[in-house]
Amino acid sequence: MNIMLFHSTFGLRPAVLQAADRLRSAGHEVWTPDLFEGRTFESVEEGMEHKEKIGKEELLKRAVLAAAPYSERGLVYAGFSLGASIAQTLALGDDKARGLLLLHGTSDIAPDVTADDLPVQLHVAEPDPFETDDWLSAWYLQMGRTGADVEVYRYAGAGHLYTDPDLPDYDEEAAEATWRVALGFLETL
Repeated sequence: MNIMLFHSTFGLRPAVLQAADRLRSAGHEVWTPDLFEGRTFESVEEGMEHKEKIGKEELLKRAVLAAAPYSERGLVYAGFSLGASIAQTLALGDDKARGLLLLHGTSDIAPDVTADDLPVQLHVAEPDPFETDDWLSAWYLQMGRTGADVEVYRYAGAGHLYTDPDLPDYDEEAAEATWRVALGFLETL
């Protein structure tokens, strides 16, 4: 499978590269574009401030340019938190998308979007300050209306970015469960 993996608001950190290596060792081809052009951050607040300086449109433009050379192959879009929201936007706009793997995040869905039978898997903490229960319920219903085939996995007690071993949110048990399920999902695409 060809996977476009987008980083979180912390930037292209070692955990993203380790995740890409894990996916490659399972036989996938993976690209990890650096939407922050080499910048990484120690806090969500710093990363969000940088994201705001770049602007949503510029970030999406960078993501589209990174994916464009490979989209004809039929990409699986994936991402962590902010990167998940970017992956979702790109996957819903790409009729050749093979799947969508969301780790720790979702995004708004335009009302006229269709994604007939697009396989979507979301892994998120429970509770998650950035992905509240009300938000996730609405997101799930909206994603279903697009025609996507959605699976949601919640991890009780895990922190927001629980798959990143270098952050305080890290939860080894939840992270390993996520990777087990996600790798199985990718095998079905």
